[in-house]
Amino acid sequence: MALTKELVVNDCIKLYPKTIGVFTQFKIDSCCGGAVSIEAAAARDGAPIDDLMKALNEAAAR
Repeated sequence: MALTKELVVNDCIKLYPKTIGVFTQFKIDSCCGGAVSIEAAAARDGAPIDDLMKALNEAAAR
């Protein structure tokens, strides 16, 4: 299953623990700011959504 930008950051990390490193790499606040969608977090923290989603899906597939 491919991850979508609508998935909540905290849920993504729970389902796919290997994605925590990707959020860190893209400077996404996954601790205190993890209760929002990946799309909202990317917009908030200035991460390019397409690059972020590609990296997240690659990490989740490992």
